Amino acid sequence: MHEIEPYYNWRSKYIAEQDERSPFYGRTYNEFQYEQTIYNYYIHPQWDEIGSPTLYLKILFVDYSQRYCIIELFGEWNDCIHNDIMYFKQNVINALLKEGIVRFILIGENVLNFHYSDDSYYEDWYEDIKDDDGWIALINFREHVLEEMNRCGLQYYLHYGKILNDIPWRPLKPQKLYEGIDKLMIRKLEMG
Repeated sequence: MHEIEPYYNWRSKYIAEQDERSPFYGRTYNEFQYEQTIYNYYIHPQWDEIGSPTLYLKILFVDYSQRYCIIELFGEWNDCIHNDIMYFKQNVINALLKEGIVRFILIGENVLNFHYSDDSYYEDWYEDIKDDDGWIALINFREHVLEEMNRCGLQYYLHYGKILNDIPWRPLKPQKLYEGIDKLMIRKLEMG
């Protein structure tokens, strides 16, 4: 697990720890010592902690004028035991909402499992953005993770599915990824 790094090819365009408006502004990383773990497995030091012992992330890109961000997630999303959505919403999302961000692209190919508790934080997040044409798009999540999200009704607050799960996002520039997903979201929201 320690070899899985956050995507770094967009660092010439955006670095969260250098962005004064980022919840991770000023953060420093120890590149010589692995300190963070998920279930006793060390993880790469570039992942940002949010208060959860199992879910980490990296804000890969933010565009404040177009009001979107791209976040890569890593680990186990465990609302049942650790209430990860609470940490994610309170420590990251709320800070971005205060800066005007209303469109969220969550990359989940490194989310290994999802364990559900309740939908109150998801509903709250959805309510925060719906009047501003906001959305939350999940791309490239594992099928069993999406099946678990479906079982608990998160499709009412989050957008995911086959069309979003096959996006080759790495070769794209952040703006192109956003534009493509925004077109899909507009179509999906217009269709109801």
